[in-house]
Amino acid sequence: MSAVRTVLGDVDPGELGVCDAHDHVFFTSPRLPGEELNSVGAARAELSAFRAHGGGAVVQWTPYGLGRRAADLPPLSRETGVRLVAATGLHQDVHYAEDVLAALRGRAAEVFVAELTEGIGTSGVRAGLIKVAGGFHGLDAHARWVMSAAAEAHHATGAPVAVHLELGTGAPDVLELLCGEFGVPPHRVILGHLNRLPDPVAHRQAAASGCYLAFDGPSRAHHATDWRMPDAVRDLVEAGHGDQVLLGGDTTTAAARSVDGGPGMPHLLRRVVPRLALAVGEEAVRRVLVDNPARAFAADWR
Repeated sequence: MSAVRTVLGDVDPGELGVCDAHDHVFFTSPRLPGEELNSVGAARAELSAFRAHGGGAVVQWTPYGLGRRAADLPPLSRETGVRLVAATGLHQDVHYAEDVLAALRGRAAEVFVAELTEGIGTSGVRAGLIKVAGGFHGLDAHARWVMSAAAEAHHATGAPVAVHLELGTGAPDVLELLCGEFGVPPHRVILGHLNRLPDPVAHRQAAASGCYLAFDGPSRAHHATDWRMPDAVRDLVEAGHGDQVLLGGDTTTAAARSVDGGPGMPHLLRRVVPRLALAVGEEAVRRVLVDNPARAFAADWR
């Protein structure tokens, strides 16, 4: 049966509830010195605030080697009542020391599969999706290597594949590689950061493939395109793609957390959702927050 693989075990997709489809409970990167998301207390407070505004689940897109703190996720989920989904996979190479990547050469798919089926490190926490990343309007050798391993892991496990699109670009190349060359079914692919490229033609072309489109980023930083997100979602809904849209916050820095004075995860439900409802209506918003993530992150696990 189809299930969402959370840090507390597999659950029926209908149990996710209102879902932040792309965020970070923990995240550290050499590209963001001093802004690490590594405080358990801050994570607990942020998840509790999200829960207080009606949130039911958060999908953490933090992949291998970037401070996932997998062992801390189950107690946080129990304490806050928020279901959490962890990720395996790899980000762009600029987030890693070369020795970290060198240690994965020839065995990345094996590591991804192990983290999806056995657990992350010694934590026993199984990942529920594979995170990969493209480049700006293209794919470099690192991205192609990681996506090849991700596709292999998908075929072995059934796990969904979530893609960081750099500034929202490169979706055609990603889909040609993942779905065309590597045979990942489009409905198993989630394209992230579409809000950063407010091109309705590009959005509709990506949606026509059958993949999911995530609009994620209002709590990460201010983007000049944030105000265009409701119109972009309305365009997709009117084009018949409302069942493919996801919404997330993508909190990647400590300063962006609501408990540290930023918008954080609650902003998604407090401010973004009411604004989106004005554009597409309450029923479409319910699909985006509840129905669509329940399908996007469920898998017939192997």
